Order: sequence, then C-alpha cells, then structure tokens
Amino acid sequence: MIETFQEFKETKNIDRTTLVSVLEESFRNVIAKIFGSDENFDVIVNPDKGDFEIHRNRVVVPDGEVMDENKEIELSEAQKIEPDYEVGEEVSEEVQFAKFGRRAILNLRQTLASKILELEHDSLYQKYKDKVHQVVSGEVYQIWKREVLLIDDEGNELHLPKQEQIPGDNYHKGETVRAVVKEVQNENNNPRIILSRTSPVFLERLLEAEVPEIQDGLITIKRVARIPGDRAKVAVESYDDRIDPVGACVGVKGSRVHGIVRELCNENIDVINYSANTQLFIQRALSPAKISSINLDQENHKAEVYLQPEEVSLAIGRGGMNIKLASMLTEYTIDVFRVLNEGEADEDIYLDEFSDEIDQWVIDAIKAIGLDTAKAVLNAPREMLIEKADLEEETVDQLLDVLRAEFE
Repeated sequence: MIETFQEFKETKNIDRTTLVSVLEESFRNVIAKIFGSDENFDVIVNPDKGDFEIHRNRVVVPDGEVMDENKEIELSEAQKIEPDYEVGEEVSEEVQFAKFGRRAILNLRQTLASKILELEHDSLYQKYKDKVHQVVSGEVYQIWKREVLLIDDEGNELHLPKQEQIPGDNYHKGETVRAVVKEVQNENNNPRIILSRTSPVFLERLLEAEVPEIQDGLITIKRVARIPGDRAKVAVESYDDRIDPVGACVGVKGSRVHGIVRELCNENIDVINYSANTQLFIQRALSPAKISSINLDQENHKAEVYLQPEEVSLAIGRGGMNIKLASMLTEYTIDVFRVLNEGEADEDIYLDEFSDEIDQWVIDAIKAIGLDTAKAVLNAPREMLIEKADLEEETVDQLLDVLRAEFE
C-alpha cells in the first residue's frame, strides 16, 4: 500500500486526503456487500504506515434475542471478548479483511480502480475546463483521417479534429503542435479535450503572446476574423494616444507577426484600427480599397458600399476573400456597387425586357437579391451574383454577356 500511495501521488496527481477518502469508501462498499450495511463499521486508513484497520461495532443483547447478527451480539459471546460486558453496551472488535476471502479482495481492487479512474477523469476535466480558450502544446501521437491525437506532458489525450486543422497543416509523429482548447466534452464522466487551430481565439492568443502592449492592457484586440490558412483581419484599439496599435502589433518590418504567420501556415494578417463609428470601421475593414460612399441599414446590419470601378476588385479581393473577412469583422452584410457616371442611369433597362434571351428563373433569382435593372447587375460584383443569387458561374457569365451586349 505504501508503494501504491507513492505511485498515485507521483503519477496520478491525487492528493493524500482524497486518496484516503477513496480507500475508505472502497472498503465500505465491499463491507456493505458482505454484511448488508457498513453503518456500524469504522474504517481507519493510515497512509504513513501503509496499513488500515476495520472495526465492527455491535450492541450487546440478551442471549437468544439477536435480530441482526451484523449489529447485535449475544451477551455470552461479548463476555468471551471481555468478561465485564453488560447488555446495552457496545462491543468494538477488529475485523481482518484478509479473512473475507479472495473474492472480497478482488472486489476491493476493482472498486478502488474504478474510483481512481473516476478521480482521474474529474481531475482532467477540471484542469482543461479551466484552460478553455488557452493555448496548449501536445506531441503528435497518432494521425488519423478525421483527427490527430496529441499527448500532453502528463500523458493526457488531446484531440485535434480535421475541421479544426488549418488546410496547410502537415503533421508528423513526435512533433510538437500548438493549438487553443476549444471545448472539453464530458459524456459519461469521460473527458474529451477538443483543440482548434482554426479558431479566431487561437490567433488572438498568439498575438497576446507576441505583443507586450496587449499583455500590459495598453492595446485591446476588439475583433478577429479568419479564413484559416489564407487571410485574417484583426481590429485593435489603443488606450494610450502615444501608442499606434497597428504598428505595435505588426512590429518593425513585420517582426512581431512573422512568427504567427509561420505558425498559421503563411496566413496573411491584416491589422486595422477599430472604430465605434460603423461607417469608418467598414471603410477600414475593406482596406486597401477606397470607398466613395456607404449606405447603412443598422437595423438589419447591412451596408451598401459604393466605389469607383477600379476599386471594386480591391474591395472584393481574390475569391471574394477581402469582402467576406470585412463582413465577418464588422458583423455587417456588405454589398459592393460601382459608382455610375453621370448620364449612365438614364440608359438603364429593366431585366424583364430580356426574358426572350434569359430564362425567367434566372431573372427572378437576380431580382430576389434586389437588382432590377441591367446596369445594377453589371455594376454588382460577379462573385456576389454567384453567391447571393445562388447561381452557377456559367449561368452568371452568360447573363453578363447578354447584358453587356445590349450596351456595346
């Protein structure tokens, strides 16, 4: 038992008081199974000596009047132990657990193992529950199709599902991987720690570790939007007018974000100044595009952004990435429109007039997103037509060809 106590203390992170309590409870469970009740038993565990004592307490009753052999003892039997016992007194005698037989010993062992496992699970759950949204490290132990299994420095299993991995991530057994604790599941008291490398919180924590001004509370990360492995936008705010929050986060020649970019598989990180002014914030979020004007629908969190034709592609970005990140960051649905030159609006034509060249269901799909005229469609970004109208690229291209031909 001494060796067992030492092992638990060193490898299981279970303190002495808790272990003594578990041992006592395990003994009581076995006693209750043997005698029907453990109420009249005293169990004393001594971890220093590595032994234990079990005492059964029974009340002395007149001979022939024993109703419960576990809790009562005849006077004549009690006097064999001590001659001066009298009726009504309590007899305490030590019980030798070894005499209960092999089955009882095995029962105790199984009960104790079950209780220890339960304690380990509770300890693991509490430990990682307090680490949710914190960065942890683990060694790659097993690589599967749907997840990677990591082991922390105490041998606990950490799970990194496929959907929480950055698309460019490539894992090798034995290497160390960093991720943020996304959640701790605890179904049937069996903790499962889920990690994430795609969460915006992961980027947030990496920035906090790299930028002393964030750690000191001089700069706050207000919002983070990510398309993992491709690009991210971070809005920051300074509480000290002397500190440029964007410059402090990026560092000299990008020195502070270089390590983070490498960690995130070369994910480009745009850092912008946060503003409580929604129009200004949207304008900054769509950088590097320069905006001509913005119409806001604050109730529905929608923004119509008007730009010069040469600025539209910058606002949308490759594959619509810039406008998508800007929408995620500002929490506004952003629609981009080209600014019409004077006189162009007078030449516009309603979409319904093209019904002989364009299928009606296509016209209806475009009108459903608020575009009624040919010029409105031509001024809208191609990516927006595909995504919002839920049309195939080929269909949109045919539509645009027909409309352009009308004005050429």
